[in-house]
Amino acid sequence: MDQLHRDVLYMEEVIEKNGVTVLNFVPSMLHALLEHVMQGQFSSIRQIMCAGEEHPPSLQSRCTQLLPKARLDNIYGPTEAGITFWKCDPLQGFDRVPIGRPTSNTRVYILGAEGEISPVGVAGEIYIGGDEVARGYLNRQELTAERFMDDPFSEGPGARMYRTGDLGRWRADGVLEYLGRNDFQVKIRGFRVELGEIEARLAELPDVRDAVVVAREDPGEKRLVAYWTAREELDEEGLPDVEQLRDHLRAELPAYMVPSAFVKLEAMPLTPNGKVDRKALPAPDADALVTHAWEAPQ
Repeated sequence: MDQLHRDVLYMEEVIEKNGVTVLNFVPSMLHALLEHVMQGQFSSIRQIMCAGEEHPPSLQSRCTQLLPKARLDNIYGPTEAGITFWKCDPLQGFDRVPIGRPTSNTRVYILGAEGEISPVGVAGEIYIGGDEVARGYLNRQELTAERFMDDPFSEGPGARMYRTGDLGRWRADGVLEYLGRNDFQVKIRGFRVELGEIEARLAELPDVRDAVVVAREDPGEKRLVAYWTAREELDEEGLPDVEQLRDHLRAELPAYMVPSAFVKLEAMPLTPNGKVDRKALPAPDADALVTHAWEAPQ
């Protein structure tokens, strides 16, 4: 029974049999469920809450198309602190689905490496303050000291804030964007690379359903590898090849952010709680590598 929440066919049966009205999924699991949904199915659903991973625009569009009567909310909030939420609307046309604004009694700061407040539009680490911040971790004093600290921006006595380890930025309209984890930020040939930025650009392609980028350690160097899945309605002949994927990213990103390999998967491996299992992603084979034919000088 413990793993049935990951069984799409079982979930489909439960929703239809019981007339479920509210769903709460991580984006990876919602993706998997929507691959089995027919137009007009699940008419009982009125609200879907997504949390736990970055919410790609392609998922937002697909959900709205297949379940037009359901409200879709993108929710962000570590267990240790408060939350933000955003009512999704594909017509807004954002490159990233925002995580919205803080809820009541919650404050969110975007801070730089020295603890300074980042300007609007500049990425930094997300810190959360307010009444909802926990007191710390039970019997883990060192971790509590690392993650929970005094809030220098609050005038309240004893105010504290929580360091999330997530990256974000404020948009000009006062809405937050989630940019991935601190540990998803890597250095390639001396350049700092945000993996979530590459994933977002790859997911813009209409043929791509899911996209994950990792930095793999190979003998002598670290290289970027992109993993992607295609929409089920596409046949193999219509899928983009490695060079097409690479050319799309080259037009959007600096050269050092373009992966050297693109691996097509039937489905992303998932952890027991439904998130993408990055450690289970396979090593790229020869077909996944970006290759160039050699031409003799003239």
